Amino acid sequence: MEKLRRVLSGQDDEEQGLTAQVLDASSLSFSTRVKWFAICFVSGIFFSILGTGLLWLPGGIKLFAVFYTFGNIAALASTCFLMGPFKQLKKMFETTRLLATVVMLLCFVLTLCAALWWHKKGLAVLFCILQFLSMTWYSLSYIPYARDAVMKCCSSLLS
Repeated sequence: MEKLRRVLSGQDDEEQGLTAQVLDASSLSFSTRVKWFAICFVSGIFFSILGTGLLWLPGGIKLFAVFYTFGNIAALASTCFLMGPFKQLKKMFETTRLLATVVMLLCFVLTLCAALWWHKKGLAVLFCILQFLSMTWYSLSYIPYARDAVMKCCSSLLS
């Protein structure tokens, strides 16, 4: 009877099911979230390294761009298991990391375009380098004062 009352009032939990669980990271236990974070992060690193190895094969620029980009996306997505996808997206587009996020996402797309459609090897490699730099800058934004330390270090090296 209680189930019928929930369905009729529009509060049926079974309709949400898996979608609600995926969107709400707190529905997963802490150990499950950490395990899937590790699996996703390690596979991201693996695909990035695999892509770099494929670069040296004849015609490997396409495989390099796809695997390297997929690896970075997997590593980035791994943090969704720790904090949840909505919180991750919210943090990605905060003002402190907005520029790094936009550059990073743009480099993902441009890397694939350069390798798969434009057939420009140099551009694909350049966009991969920019992917690495933007991912690093994005990652540093989560460590207090890390960006300031890098800026001071770079400015002291240049002067």
